[in-house]
Amino acid sequence: MCAVALPGTGSAAYLDIEAVVAAALESGCEAIHPGYGFLSENAVFARRCREAGLVFVGPSPELLTLFGDKTKARELAKQLDVPILRGTAGPTSLTQAREFMVSLGSNARLMVKAVAGGGGRGMRVVEDLQGLEQAYARCQSEARAAFGQSDVYVEQLIERARHIEIQIIGDGSTVSHLGERDCSVQRRHQKLVEIAPSPWLRSDLRGRIIAAALQMARATNYCSLGTFEFLVDADADPDGPDAFAFIEANPRLQVEHTVTEAVTGLDLVALQLGVAGGQSLANLGLTPDSVPAPRGYAIQLRVNMETMDAQGHARPSSGTLSLFEPPSGPGVRVDS
Repeated sequence: MCAVALPGTGSAAYLDIEAVVAAALESGCEAIHPGYGFLSENAVFARRCREAGLVFVGPSPELLTLFGDKTKARELAKQLDVPILRGTAGPTSLTQAREFMVSLGSNARLMVKAVAGGGGRGMRVVEDLQGLEQAYARCQSEARAAFGQSDVYVEQLIERARHIEIQIIGDGSTVSHLGERDCSVQRRHQKLVEIAPSPWLRSDLRGRIIAAALQMARATNYCSLGTFEFLVDADADPDGPDAFAFIEANPRLQVEHTVTEAVTGLDLVALQLGVAGGQSLANLGLTPDSVPAPRGYAIQLRVNMETMDAQGHARPSSGTLSLFEPPSGPGVRVDS
């Protein structure tokens, strides 16, 4: 095992496609695993790996292009009769966003979202028409800075929703699911708590959501790991057509994959490498009828370095983390 220094500093070094490919070739690598950030969903990078004779451990450039555009993913869901939220059908102007919000009627609320990217960036809740223009501009600015693309679209906001994501794996011809994760506890659209499986999801509704994820994955001959994300409306009839809606797909390994590993006993990264190496799900023991049932529950909590401002809002913070030194001296007792 060796480490290779990349030119540049900070995140720019890890986003330098040619430098990463060159480092792989110079080191005699056969494959590149992109992790779950930086270039992990970059179709240009995946295509460059292919051109260089390297295996990109993830979906094909074509799948990354499809699912990297949330409006294209919504259109696929619509074609397959998978429920989606009411929203605009592509990159949306401010005028179109305003017209859509008016069409929802009085007291409507919506979400402005970046077409590309993810991770909770490029998203704003709009509570009234007066706040739309500012939210629209901020989403465009954030999307441009984070993803290099400023296009946004809008969706109707579900006031009380649970966020459910289905872990799938495919080999290009067969697709299996590995259960769901519940990531409803969020702040600023960033996940704070992940639970697998969801303790609140009814078994029949779980089955419908899993079936929707598998339908979309099979329609695209999905290969590698992926996560299909849905919102469950807490105020809707759980047996009705509006009980849940597809929102987006993440065509990569996710940070929170470890809770799925904990309840299934499966090593998702090893499985992903196996598929990238040409193994079928049958070879890996993951045919649809052999998916292990979850054993108990697993919870992941994210610890953030933050400070509170005068209004009580949490803001990202940085600095040196040091161990707490308990007080000492006569009359001081510290219990561990």
